[in-house]
Amino acid sequence: MTTRTVRVRFAPSPTGGLHLGGVRTALFNYLFAKKHKGTFVLRIEDTDQTRFVAGAEQYILDCLDWCGILPDEGPHVEGKFSPYRQSERKASYRKYANQLVASGFAYYAFDTPEELGKMREAFKSESNPSPQYNSKVRMQMKNSLSLDKEIVNELIDKNTPYVIRIKMPNNEEVKLNDLIRGEVVFNTDQVDDKVLLKADGMPTYHLAVVVDDHEMEITHAFRGEEWLPSSPVHVLLWDYLGWKDSMPDWAHLPLILKPDGQGKLSKRDGDRLGFPVFAMDWMDPKTGELTKGFKEMGFLPEAFINMLALLGWNDGSGEEIFDKETLAERFTIDRIHKGGAKFDFEKAKWFNQEWIKKSTSEKLLPYVVHQLTKLTIELDEEKLLPIITLVKDRCQLLNDFVPQIIYFFKDPETIDTASIQTKWDENKSIFFNDWISNLEELTSWDAMSIETHFKEKATASGIKTGELQLPFRIMLVGAKFGPTVFEIAAIIGKESTIRRINHVLKMLQQ
Repeated sequence: MTTRTVRVRFAPSPTGGLHLGGVRTALFNYLFAKKHKGTFVLRIEDTDQTRFVAGAEQYILDCLDWCGILPDEGPHVEGKFSPYRQSERKASYRKYANQLVASGFAYYAFDTPEELGKMREAFKSESNPSPQYNSKVRMQMKNSLSLDKEIVNELIDKNTPYVIRIKMPNNEEVKLNDLIRGEVVFNTDQVDDKVLLKADGMPTYHLAVVVDDHEMEITHAFRGEEWLPSSPVHVLLWDYLGWKDSMPDWAHLPLILKPDGQGKLSKRDGDRLGFPVFAMDWMDPKTGELTKGFKEMGFLPEAFINMLALLGWNDGSGEEIFDKETLAERFTIDRIHKGGAKFDFEKAKWFNQEWIKKSTSEKLLPYVVHQLTKLTIELDEEKLLPIITLVKDRCQLLNDFVPQIIYFFKDPETIDTASIQTKWDENKSIFFNDWISNLEELTSWDAMSIETHFKEKATASGIKTGELQLPFRIMLVGAKFGPTVFEIAAIIGKESTIRRINHVLKMLQQ
């Protein structure tokens, strides 16, 4: 591994929602940079203008901000390597593309889409169903290798559209030392002559990633394993441009797989199985389609990145709950798995529940207030803090706080009387009517006093306390959930407690 000062980059395309696999790539870059006191760069790869989506760049920044993995350099934090949007670096790419042509490592290709289609049809066979533009066909196509120099110059003078392609060598081995997979060997005959510069003057990913990593002095490149087949092109470009000695160390991250392990997790899988795959809600400006995100579904950012970090990595300790600082301390590349990691939404919710449990009520307060402001209830934040303490262990998602808390602020709208009626009798009706008529004698309205008074009256009436607590809970909450019922009564107050009991007693008498 290189001993250079660490500089890593996250380089998303502004084409839509940010998949959790992309956030994990950003997270691993961030953790590695923090571990080695390096720099985490955000670079926007917007060279494909046909796929550019308005608002997507800001959405990426918002996602990183929510996760707490903010870049040290980027379009919003200018550094000495700006600009950080590839669309603003166009001149640089053309210069290097022309250099590659001049040195014989690339060539101009004037083929029209129709001519490329004819080539694919002409060379299609049972053993080669998808012919590529490579060393076997390039001399039969319209390019600066197959045409006379005069014709090439004439085509360029006439502004004939062209692309610049890399000239892949014949039957050579290209070796890459991957920090996760070890040495990976490719044969150049298996790789086509990739386009480096498009007809509109914009680079493809292959040229841009090499040029930008060089100019921004990137030392380590983390990216998904789906880019591994393109690696020989990039390794050769580093060599052809004379930068081989400064090439970054590569680490191709394992895929995040569907829950059944059969293929890469996609947005469609999330839609089908009912869980998010994007970090935050994404509204497609073209279609108006809303795709749900982890944030809006009720995940804490700490839980989200904790869960992501353990999708394909662990520190070997068997521990599972880590804050961001501990993750950075313990993160090492050698503990990243080679195989894909199956996504388990139930496990993701478990992480969130653990983080809700370990969070203080003060920390959870703004999240809970945000959830409750969707309702037409008057909130008392001072009253809310002890309520959060009471109910937080029962919540997997932040959204769960609404049903767990709303009955503290307003009488339940629905009452599960069916759970009472099967064992309800006249003695229980008499008990509750007598008990609430005697509550005025209770001078201290706290959970312990209420419980003592309740149990004393139950004993005096000859009814087991356990037989009365479920009806009492349903009278106050409307359903069979919540913390200790006496704590609920203490918080909602004597007047509300009596009112709710009376309401249910009337329902049971009908």
